[in-house]
Amino acid sequence: MAQAKSRLSVGEILQGPWIRPVLFLIALIVVWDLAIRVFNIPPYQVPSPVDVVITLYKEWPLLLREAMPTTGATIAGFLLSAAFGIPVAMLIASSKTVESYVYPLLVFSQSIPKIAIAPLFVVWFGFGIFPKVISAFLLGFFPVVVSAVQGFKSVDPDLLDLARAMEAKRFQTFRMVSLPFATPAIFAGLKVSVTLAVVGAVVGEFVGSNSGIGFVLQRSIGNFELPMMFAALVVLSLIGVILFWLVDVIERVAIPWHASQRHDFVVAA
Repeated sequence: MAQAKSRLSVGEILQGPWIRPVLFLIALIVVWDLAIRVFNIPPYQVPSPVDVVITLYKEWPLLLREAMPTTGATIAGFLLSAAFGIPVAMLIASSKTVESYVYPLLVFSQSIPKIAIAPLFVVWFGFGIFPKVISAFLLGFFPVVVSAVQGFKSVDPDLLDLARAMEAKRFQTFRMVSLPFATPAIFAGLKVSVTLAVVGAVVGEFVGSNSGIGFVLQRSIGNFELPMMFAALVVLSLIGVILFWLVDVIERVAIPWHASQRHDFVVAA
């Protein structure tokens, strides 16, 4: 019985949501190291995983300090994209006129490379945190709008007719029907938005900043410090993963009733 219980616990551990990605990541690192050894890739082109780990260990205080402004700009830009994106999506979804005027312009704006207009933010707002926040906001804004519009437009018409038949007011219909129905799509857009906000913050640091992970990357590339560059990329990835996880946790708390959150039902099926 004890052995069976032990085996069951190990099996449950292996079924954890983070175990398989970690195992796959370890496999990729092993392949990375083997490729360097087999093909004799020089360290000035691709550093070995050991060198990256050593750099992470030695430079962790520096990387952690530089990660703070990047994380702050990312969170600020993400919150702005949510605060402006969801109301804009509500207007677009509720009015054909607004959609005809605004939506094509939003799509057109995405064809403009943000790295090309980021220097303008430095000219307009200086070298502070504001250009990084604006850059993060611009990259995170569009996914929120698109997903939220799709969510609000996907509301079951029968539910809206039922709310009208029960003489529900417009705000009551929105609060009890439209918003709950669109919330899963909104969170899907927020998950994409928070990862793109990290990219936007780094873009802002590339063009005008003396701090942050983007600044570390730019300096490392200029000095051919590839282990440091890879270590900075690891920290940047960790920022994105942690922020994505936080949004996912908020989603689980906000909509535990949605089918995507009912893991017990999915496993049982």
